[in-house]
Amino acid sequence: MPVPHDLLQDLKIAKDEIQLKRSKDPLLDSLINKYSEADAEVVKAETAQSDAPSDDVLKKLKEKRLQVKDKIVEQLQAKS
Repeated sequence: MPVPHDLLQDLKIAKDEIQLKRSKDPLLDSLINKYSEADAEVVKAETAQSDAPSDDVLKKLKEKRLQVKDKIVEQLQAKS
């Protein structure tokens, strides 16, 4: 069964630390919200049984999620 990706674990950052950074950086907050939405789309597509998307559609959803994650990493590095 597909599960959402744990962004904080991937980034190796604590929840309270990311909350603090989000509160000070509206762009970071927006990117994390976009990541959550993209991740939810991937999970929904992976769990769809009757209307399962093609492999290409699923691949594009995962690529979109990865692009947002890369932007989050860039934003975190820019603020460091």
